[in-house]
Amino acid sequence: MTTTPQPANPIPTPSAPAPDVLRCAYMEIQVTDLQRSRDFYVDVLGLVVTAEDDNAIYLRSFEEFIHHNLVLRKGDVAAVAAFSYRVRTPEDVDRAEAYFTELGCRVERRRDGFVKGIGDSVRVEDPLGFPYEFFYDVEHVERLAWRYDLYTPGALVRLDHFNQVTPDVPRAVKYMDDLGFRTTEDIRDSAGTVYAAWMRRKPTVHDTAMTGGDGPRMHHVAFATHEKHNILAICDKLGALRLSDHIERGPGRHGVSNAFYLYLRDPDGHRVEIYTQDYYTGDPDNPVVTWDVHDNQRRDWWGTPVVPSWYTDASLVLDLDGKPQPLVSREDDSEMEVTIGADGFSYTRENDEDSMPEWKQGEYKLGHQL
Repeated sequence: MTTTPQPANPIPTPSAPAPDVLRCAYMEIQVTDLQRSRDFYVDVLGLVVTAEDDNAIYLRSFEEFIHHNLVLRKGDVAAVAAFSYRVRTPEDVDRAEAYFTELGCRVERRRDGFVKGIGDSVRVEDPLGFPYEFFYDVEHVERLAWRYDLYTPGALVRLDHFNQVTPDVPRAVKYMDDLGFRTTEDIRDSAGTVYAAWMRRKPTVHDTAMTGGDGPRMHHVAFATHEKHNILAICDKLGALRLSDHIERGPGRHGVSNAFYLYLRDPDGHRVEIYTQDYYTGDPDNPVVTWDVHDNQRRDWWGTPVVPSWYTDASLVLDLDGKPQPLVSREDDSEMEVTIGADGFSYTRENDEDSMPEWKQGEYKLGHQL
C-alpha cells in the first residue's frame, strides 16, 4: 500500500482521542450579495431553502435530513467561515474540544450552536489555518428524496465533499490521518513530491481533499447528483439562461475518483463542483490509488485540459473573528508548473510517445487551447 512521505515539520499527535467524524455535513460561506447568491444556488442549482433572513440563507440538498448543507452569509469579503463535520455522539464534541485544545489551537464552543439548526458545536482554527466545526445535535427537517414533484432535471441530492488548498500536502495528510481520515488516492511524481491527496471518513473517495498550493484556501465544495445526465441537464440549463460563463471546467470524467464532474463558479467566484458516480472505499484494506502527476488522465479521464484558473484560484478562509487568514506560499513544486511548461506544452505519460499518433506527440492540449 502506498504511504505518503513524512513531513519535515509534522503536527504533533495529541494524546487525547480524536472525535469520531461521520461525514462532511455543511459549509458556511460568506457572500457579498445575498440575493445574487440566492438566485444562483436556489433558482439555478435548485438547492432547497430551509430558512432565511436578511443576513443568511440555509440550503439543503434533496436527500438531506439535517437542517442544511450550505449557509450563505452576507459579508464584506467572499470567504469561507466553516468546514463543518458531523460527529458520531455528543461526547465526540467534547473530544473535539479537548483534542484541538491540546494541539494549541484556538477553540470556541457554543452550546446553542453557531448557526440555525445546529446545536452544541465546537469551532477551531485548525493547525493548517482552516476554520473547522464539529457538531452532533441537529434539527431534523423533511427529507425530500420521495418528493419527485419537486425534483428538477439537475437535482442535487447530497453534499459530497470539500477540497482544501494547503502548502504542504504530506503535513496535511499526517494531521488528517491523526484525526481519523484515510487516504484513498493521491497524485505524486517520481521524486516523491505529493501534489494532492483525497481523504475520507464516509465510505466514498473523499470527505475532503488536500490540494497543494498557497493556503489556507477553499478550492471547492461539491454536491452529488444521481446520474451524469443530471450534470448535463445543469449545463443545458445554464446555456438556456445565458449563464454559461459560470462553467469553469467540464463536464467530464475524472481519473482520480472515477467520478463525472462539472466545476462552476458562483457570483463571488466560490467554486462549486457537481459530482457523481465515484466508488466504495469502506473496507479497511481499501488500496490507495496513486497517479503520476504527468498522466493527463488523472484530472480528466478523456485528457481534456485543465484550465489555469482551476489551479490558481481559490476562496479565502476566515478565522474565528471573521477575518481572512493570511496565506502561506507552497515551497514544493506546483502541479501546474510541472505539467504545463512556459510554452504551454508537456508530455502526457512518460514513454507513451510511440503509441501516440504523430500529430499528438509531445503535445499537451492546453497549448492548443491557448
